[in-house]
Amino acid sequence: MGGKFTKEDVIAKGKELSRWGKWGPDDEYGATNFIEPEDIVAAASLVRKGKVFALGLALDSDGPQRGLFGQRWNPIHTMLATGTDALAGNQDQLPNNLRYADDAINLPTQTATQWDALAHVFLEDKMWNGYDASLVDSFGAHKCGIEKFRDRMVGRGVLLDVARHKGVDYLEDGYAITNADMDDTAKTQGVEVRRGDFVIVRTGQMEQRLKDKDWGGYAGGDAPGLAFESCDWIFEKEIAAICTDTWGIEVRPNETDEANQPFHWVSIPALGVTHGEIFYVKELADDCAQDKVYEFFFCAPPLNITKGTGSPINPNAIK
Repeated sequence: MGGKFTKEDVIAKGKELSRWGKWGPDDEYGATNFIEPEDIVAAASLVRKGKVFALGLALDSDGPQRGLFGQRWNPIHTMLATGTDALAGNQDQLPNNLRYADDAINLPTQTATQWDALAHVFLEDKMWNGYDASLVDSFGAHKCGIEKFRDRMVGRGVLLDVARHKGVDYLEDGYAITNADMDDTAKTQGVEVRRGDFVIVRTGQMEQRLKDKDWGGYAGGDAPGLAFESCDWIFEKEIAAICTDTWGIEVRPNETDEANQPFHWVSIPALGVTHGEIFYVKELADDCAQDKVYEFFFCAPPLNITKGTGSPINPNAIK
């Protein structure tokens, strides 16, 4: 879908590509249904070097949230008990003189590297598989919560290093990654995107912001990202999930003025595809460029948050 399009076009695309009912009327797993047990066994065989790449951004106050999008904030780390407490004798009243440290963390589930649950975005008044949006209320997501994916986010991972393919350190904000961009990148890298894959797209935006030590508008501002036409690409490839090193997967400014994050409207509620956002991929991308291997074993379980609409994660890519 080229050029500017309307809200009605977005809704129509969602209905055109909808997979509601594909895995039965009660399904809450969406595109992770494409992952078969034999796919996980095959993915495990991709571990050849025993090298592990952590793709999670640090959970600390230096994170990307700068108040540009709603009510999200960077993690707040609070110490509940410390070594200085112990040395000051403040813990000596405890049984057996236990001396210890303890802490807590306060954060929105989507503040850093995270999964979007299938309850996160609605297409009109419905979420994935046609469940009514009212099923997400003040008590949480009664359908399609993130806990449904606690044992499903594992399989073959594929990195599409679009920035490196384009010969740049990072794609400029507002660059729309086309289907041809992704296909050409895969071809150049010598890797095939297959059914049930976890596809990670590198734009280089996060690395640029970390290098400059200035997040700027990373969280909610302009960004390179997938063009809206990639809804068709994802539908055809039958991938399990799409991930990027950006805040919101798709290009910003969006390609329409009538729907905020239009790709989300289709990919999550209509296609049943979970989103992995704010992935840190520098070391993985550098290693892939060196050994020319862009596939790996991928494991990224969410926290088992009952009725959650998202979850912080520390994904691992293992080669």
